[in-house]
Amino acid sequence: MTPPNARHHRTSLAIATAVAAGALLTTGLTAGAASAQTTAAPAAAAKPLAAAPTALSASARSSLIADAQTAAPDTAHRIGLGAKEKLVVKDVVKDVDGTVHTRYERTYDGLPVLGGDLVVHEKADKTEGVTRATKATIKVASLTPKVAASKAENQALTAAKDAGSTRTDADKAPRKVIWAGDGTPVLAYETVVGGLQEDGTPNELHVITDAATGKKLHEYQAIETGTGTGKTLYSGTVTLGTNLSGSSYQLYDTSRGGHKTYNLARGTSGTGTLFTNTTNVFGTGSASSSSSDQTAAADAAYGAQATWDFYKNTFGRNGIKNNGTAAYSRVHYSSGYVNAFWDDSCFCMTYGDGSGNTHPLTSLDVAGHEMSHGVTSATANLNYSGESGGLNEATSDIFGTGVEFATNNSSDVGDYLIGEKININGDGSPLRYMDKPSKDGASLDYWSSSAGNKDVHYSSGIANHFFYLLAEGSGAKTINGVSYNSPTYNGSTVTGIGRAKALQIWYKALTTYMTSTTNYKGARTATLSAASALYGSGSTEYNAVAAAWTAVNVS
Repeated sequence: MTPPNARHHRTSLAIATAVAAGALLTTGLTAGAASAQTTAAPAAAAKPLAAAPTALSASARSSLIADAQTAAPDTAHRIGLGAKEKLVVKDVVKDVDGTVHTRYERTYDGLPVLGGDLVVHEKADKTEGVTRATKATIKVASLTPKVAASKAENQALTAAKDAGSTRTDADKAPRKVIWAGDGTPVLAYETVVGGLQEDGTPNELHVITDAATGKKLHEYQAIETGTGTGKTLYSGTVTLGTNLSGSSYQLYDTSRGGHKTYNLARGTSGTGTLFTNTTNVFGTGSASSSSSDQTAAADAAYGAQATWDFYKNTFGRNGIKNNGTAAYSRVHYSSGYVNAFWDDSCFCMTYGDGSGNTHPLTSLDVAGHEMSHGVTSATANLNYSGESGGLNEATSDIFGTGVEFATNNSSDVGDYLIGEKININGDGSPLRYMDKPSKDGASLDYWSSSAGNKDVHYSSGIANHFFYLLAEGSGAKTINGVSYNSPTYNGSTVTGIGRAKALQIWYKALTTYMTSTTNYKGARTATLSAASALYGSGSTEYNAVAAAWTAVNVS
């Protein structure tokens, strides 16, 4: 997220990220304990849908990946790739009915193909379809650049400085790649610029340069940030997973992949120091400017466990990468840092303490939002620019909202408002609205041909609006005490299918039918494919997906 007065300086702002939960943690925390809040006993579980993902053990997933990699040469030939192309397995999803969706990255003559990812769908060892990021044939006449790598590096450094970065430097020499993100595939350089962004957030700007002409083809920011300047979110008394080591309790959740919460103590690099305490209580329920304050740490740990539980209980997903391994969290980043960010390179979530170091940016939907960027990266890896960037942001808003509803915390009930507890605008209003995104003054309610030119945090409104309509329908209604009134582009009336089904459709679309270059038209196709697989073509759910997209002018 980005403070309002800084938004015009940047192209990649942010609620791309979000973690952590409320502020009040005043009770004893049981070592290795599970959930966050006592809730009513769940109803009997329904029979799983045939096309729903099945939970895989780490060993079963590893075995499927190894088998797919062994068969990759044959798969490449079978789906029509050229002799110079190879497939590298990234992930595997197996449905209840045995269908396997294998996600691949691609190389060409040994070079990575950016935008060349694809998903092969198989059942009973028979290929049922392929979802491709690009339909273009990968064929490059020469792998010898016509421009020097130094030119690409200088171009990238200039792009970073123009975006307001400070202390910019190239992390490593530009690497040769094949760029297939749009248009005809070409030989290109990829340069990664480090240093800091203008507000102190770490910088990881990827710039793609045509190796024949020197033209900049694409750029995206890999550090996806979230920001807020509101009050600490009070989540009430919660239970956290902790670990007793000797005579000290650690903020180390061994029941959820080993999530740990560290203190950077105003530093900006490294892992920091693991939070420990002599008693099994972390935090005081109020913010403190101390760099050793444990309330922010408790919030971060709560947000991480709520996000883990949401993905596990809703989709059977075993952690962000679905491999049973947790990310880790860092709090007290820098001084007066009004932001928070997810970073794939460290597989970690980081929080600043906000203005005066007394407003830590740890809210529940922000937690779910931020860590969901990691899920997107591990699956479709939607490019963080243009329409795919808007879909990336919306995915985090959608699942962040899912986390908030699923956690069922009485101090922060579920809603379709984003960042409503952090008071980023200073007037108590939320950062974004899913029922009518334009209420924030910048986000799009409907698709238009200029959507890809909007900042991704504003073009995300189209998918946010779609999801709200799919889940709840159009018109005026009150949910958990919050009033909504969702319009439609064509004046139609949309009947929602419920949040639970809408989440299943979006998750399946993301994990099996979207690729790095999916745009809004492609998202419509992906979600219709997901609805068809889950509920049947022509079903009420399928027709609702079509109606909701039409209602936001995506056809």
